[in-house]
Amino acid sequence: MDHMAFFGPLLGHSAHLAKEQMRARMSRYDITPTQTHVLLYLTEHGPTTQSTLAEALGVKAPTANGVIDRMEEKGLLVRTVDERDARRRLVRLTEKGGTFVEELKECFDRAEEAIVQGFSREEQELLRSFLRRIIENLEEKTL
Repeated sequence: MDHMAFFGPLLGHSAHLAKEQMRARMSRYDITPTQTHVLLYLTEHGPTTQSTLAEALGVKAPTANGVIDRMEEKGLLVRTVDERDARRRLVRLTEKGGTFVEELKECFDRAEEAIVQGFSREEQELLRSFLRRIIENLEEKTL
């Protein structure tokens, strides 16, 4: 039997191809996937503490600090003192970081277009629905 008749290999292969295409598109930006997540998180949530950012990324504080250091060197973000609590430091996007996020969003849009090429809007919504249900099914199951 063809292994691609099973959902697992189909999902795995499509995810692999999508990641490879995204990696190729992102290579010109000199940014890691983790740094991308930081930019998108800050865009969505606004200035946040380093510890909150580490938690959102699922990494330890020293790892998050290293990521933040490298992004600060690139001018994409800056650490500032929280006006409400001088003991806390906030991480926020710079103007350059905000502009960079807009470029990344365009890149993501092009990648998304490649993934759903040939699908109608209804088919895209149906696929999203199926994938969400697969995720829910797998998150509910313990081995």
